[in-house]
Amino acid sequence: MKVLSLFANIGVAEAYLRGLGIEVSVANELLERRAKLYSEIYPETEMISGDITNAKIFNHVIEAAKNKKVDCIMATPPCQGMSTAGQQDEEDERNKLIMPVMDAVHILKPNYVFIENVPNFLNTAIEVKGNNILIPKYIENELGNEYEIHSYTINTKNYSVPQVRERAIFLITKKGLSHIWLLPKPDEKIITMRDAIGNIPSIDPYIKDISKKEMKEMFPEYEEKKERALEISRWNIPPHHIKRQVVSMMHTPTGKTAFDNEKYFPVKENGTPVKGYRNTYKRQNWDTPAYTVTMDNRKISSQNNVHPGRYLGKDKNGDDVYSDARTLTLFELMLVMSLPSDWPVPEKTSEAFLRRIIGEGIPPLFVKKVFEKLIER
Repeated sequence: MKVLSLFANIGVAEAYLRGLGIEVSVANELLERRAKLYSEIYPETEMISGDITNAKIFNHVIEAAKNKKVDCIMATPPCQGMSTAGQQDEEDERNKLIMPVMDAVHILKPNYVFIENVPNFLNTAIEVKGNNILIPKYIENELGNEYEIHSYTINTKNYSVPQVRERAIFLITKKGLSHIWLLPKPDEKIITMRDAIGNIPSIDPYIKDISKKEMKEMFPEYEEKKERALEISRWNIPPHHIKRQVVSMMHTPTGKTAFDNEKYFPVKENGTPVKGYRNTYKRQNWDTPAYTVTMDNRKISSQNNVHPGRYLGKDKNGDDVYSDARTLTLFELMLVMSLPSDWPVPEKTSEAFLRRIIGEGIPPLFVKKVFEKLIER
């Protein structure tokens, strides 16, 4: 099977496909920096960088796909205009990026099409020829005569991914084929944070707004823990935080938010209390999948980002303290996203850049299971 990957980003979704004998022959990504990294990870794929709504770029992608005899299109359009973490703006032009996908299907006539987005993709309308129409109805109008269309709302936690992440999925099969692409059955076992990262030794955060002496007093084993962490993976880098946020999280139990802690309530630099949602300054749970990874995953003050931690005992004031008062490391995020441990990301890649990209992606283990269902015949 040969695949055209649209809105490919750096190729998170396709991380396992080559191992299934599936070739991503052609890929398109708008942003040059992402396209360049994609090519470093997948040098065998013809990457075409540029705006697919530009006729020259679109035609280049189509001709390359024709030359490679692509028989499957995988499209993961940007979701910022539809995501609950975004503006949910029906006027966002990115909502219309499903349209060049339909154009590509009409021209290439692949046997199969995979489309993925946020659940609100199913409830979003776009303007087509002067009329507003829901995206699923638009897809049905465009492809219904030639293709059998199955749409789903799934949660990746049901497919051995240690992360709660709801997605809208379209699996589309050309009519007349004997094998119809359907969603695989959910897995019986739910993979938890403990399963995914529970064996990784404790890592202390690096506190960037204090002296080395004070850092040594707060975390005397910081260097030893850092060295051990980097032996596990070069991406297992201690996150950098500020002292007042770390102190709040040191006194916050597993699964709880620091907003429940009257004594160590989160404060601003001037000492006034922070105002925020209860899913911020919050530790994750060990015995559930991770919360949805967002693009802003490096901040204690953002959504559900803090390591579950382990109870350590009492501090000198007699207050309970917990380990790992930090966000997840990039390596831990990779595990939560179900990325393969040997994913060949170049060592020089920016950690901040990778963190943001991972927060945008679809867990590749889910994609693998969907494609396995297709090729099991």
